[in-house]
Amino acid sequence: MPEISLLTVFLAGLLGGAHCVGMCGGIVAAMSLQGGRKQPLGFHLGYNLGRIASYSLAGALAGLIGSAAFLSDALLPIQKTLYVLAQIVLILMGLYLAGLSRAVLWLERAGGGLWRRLQPLFGRLLPIRDFPGALVAGAVWGWLPCGLVYSVLITALASGRAASGALLMLVFGLGTLPNLLAMGWAAESLRRLTADRTVKLIAGLTVAGFGVWGLAGLMLK
Repeated sequence: MPEISLLTVFLAGLLGGAHCVGMCGGIVAAMSLQGGRKQPLGFHLGYNLGRIASYSLAGALAGLIGSAAFLSDALLPIQKTLYVLAQIVLILMGLYLAGLSRAVLWLERAGGGLWRRLQPLFGRLLPIRDFPGALVAGAVWGWLPCGLVYSVLITALASGRAASGALLMLVFGLGTLPNLLAMGWAAESLRRLTADRTVKLIAGLTVAGFGVWGLAGLMLK
């Protein structure tokens, strides 16, 4: 099976910035201003390292589960089904980033139950007093339900290997980093860029095009 492009998932993370800020803005605000003071940059690095570590762990678990479909030729139909599903979700994600469809966001409901259990833990971690605490808080934050995260998790599932799944989610997480790490002028400029209608349309259709290309390659085999 063709590999899911790392560039694709990085672009999905980077260009999904408006969604990321909307979904995580409240959490970022809660962690940024504690006790009436701004948190140091090191704490923000800790939050995001913890978050991306959770993404990578989830990707490794998804790839490990998907690997069962790659262990035997008898399971080839399952392998193909996972790959086709990953390409379809990639197309839906691209259409969402382009502002043409919100269908992919139904995936967010899947993680609602887990987050309801983790949310009280997150609250008890505040206020953050040191870098290890920031890492733990970020790791909990990484399980916040997000349609874009779940979309990439499906591609991790289709990758068929724990290492590949972890790498996909790591690269996606790095793509989200600029929008969620910087809180000043640079972040505002980046949000304006990623919210630009033309930029969103071109970027989203590019991501969707990777999915169409993947399906076309499978059909032409």
